[in-house]
Amino acid sequence: MSPDYGTDYFKQFTMVLNALDNRAARNHVNRMCLAADVPLVESGTAGYLGQVTVIKKGLTECYECQPKPRQKTFPGCTIRNTPSEPIHCIVWAKHLFNQLFGEADPDEDVSPDTEDPELAGEAGEQALQSEAKDDIAGGIERKSTRVWAMDTAYNAEKIFNKLFRDDIKYLLSMANLWKKRRPPNAVDYNEVKVSGDTNDGNSDSTLLHDQRVWSLKENLQVFEDSVDRLKSQLKQQGDDDSLVWDKDDQHSMDFVTAAANIRAHVFGIALKSRFEVKSMAGNIIPAIATTNAVIAGLIVVEALKILRGEIESCNTVYLNKQPNYKKRLIVPCMLEKPNPKCYVCSTKPEVSVKLNTEHITVKTLEEKILKGYFGMVAPDVEVDDGLGTILISSEEGETDENAEGFLSDFGIKNGSRLKCDDFLQHYELVLTVELVEKLEDDVEFLVLGSVEDIMAQQTATKDNDNGAGTSSSADTETAGGYGTTSATNGNTKLSQDSTSDLEIIDDDEEENEVTRDRVAKKRKLQTSGDESVNILKKKAKTDQ
Repeated sequence: MSPDYGTDYFKQFTMVLNALDNRAARNHVNRMCLAADVPLVESGTAGYLGQVTVIKKGLTECYECQPKPRQKTFPGCTIRNTPSEPIHCIVWAKHLFNQLFGEADPDEDVSPDTEDPELAGEAGEQALQSEAKDDIAGGIERKSTRVWAMDTAYNAEKIFNKLFRDDIKYLLSMANLWKKRRPPNAVDYNEVKVSGDTNDGNSDSTLLHDQRVWSLKENLQVFEDSVDRLKSQLKQQGDDDSLVWDKDDQHSMDFVTAAANIRAHVFGIALKSRFEVKSMAGNIIPAIATTNAVIAGLIVVEALKILRGEIESCNTVYLNKQPNYKKRLIVPCMLEKPNPKCYVCSTKPEVSVKLNTEHITVKTLEEKILKGYFGMVAPDVEVDDGLGTILISSEEGETDENAEGFLSDFGIKNGSRLKCDDFLQHYELVLTVELVEKLEDDVEFLVLGSVEDIMAQQTATKDNDNGAGTSSSADTETAGGYGTTSATNGNTKLSQDSTSDLEIIDDDEEENEVTRDRVAKKRKLQTSGDESVNILKKKAKTDQ
């Protein structure tokens, strides 16, 4: 972040109007406006849904006062080995793009290294026929898929056969994987090339090119063309550079669409049109011009109230897809008070995080927890041990040697407190470590009070009750205090006239299929039964 856009920059404005397309940017502007004590008119749209709200330090809740679910991720083994949905193939194709053309990330590699005798096809045969090398562990010198592809001059036929024939045969050799699953079918470049099979595609000539589902042969042709064009782009970047995937770059998008569809064919999964893949790969909920126009007007309405000095009369306004019980599409609600336990705008922000200090490195703490989850830009971290131990410094090079060390190496244990400070955002946070041996679904850490934590607690409560009854607010109040299923707290908004789709989903958060899944999960946080519905209706009448 440029220092030119720090607190002083925001202080020069009477108010700030937000119309951003991602949560990280929203979080950042929220924090800068809090630090500068400048009113923020926050807004967003998602298809036919929209909302506008006003954020003022000390008067209203901030953008981060209520927990929001993280963007959906998938286990690496599912992406690499056992996809069952189109989104799995799309994520695989995006990882493949980075493996072949982008910035290398070993954790996201989806095609195994070559020169491995366990592989099927040419790569395995070549490794078996080569002489063992005494100076290398195991006598085998493995070659990364990226280096191998470069050595082949990005030959589309060889890359195709490795990805969709040899790698698939390698998966088929793992017999246990397919005892209860439909096994994939390897495909060969030449067989697809000479075949005229178009059964997978949609031959409707009335559809636009991007809206039509391509046949397997058409996907192969697009795959070939995009590989050649991306190779040329990479060559123009120079030897040490890489490409960055962009949904708006034609060849990047073509590559991901074709690769995802070919993999989907291999695993017997429905193929998708380029338009659908772009929506899913780019995490886009399609924009509706009329929705944007209505929300823009509502932003101005709330902004005029602030300019007249009537901020107390501002509302949170929802634009719904269907009329509410009063036959209204636009529903104003009173602004919520700040959450006293918010880890951003409370007087002394604190939060607890469950993790295993023997497995989490300092680098993971910085990149995935502080920057990734809490949205810090340049964190400094001091262990509150009375010694002033500096774990992470925002000054370049000062604590680089700590990066690969585990938290336990620095005496961090259950109950340890880490004082985190991001001077660029004027944001301080005390993080308390809660030691656990292992978390469910192999997640690395869990923030107490997050949506995931609330859902886990609610699931446990239901299990204890054998599925009978509903949880009370006290039962589901989280240790961090950031969320509750009480109809009178922040979750009122999750229940308000079907606006939950928008409340915690950004414009580009997820594709429609995953959005519906997320909304279903969020609704589990709500209290159920007629009593909670009546409470919400009474509150809506009061607010209006």
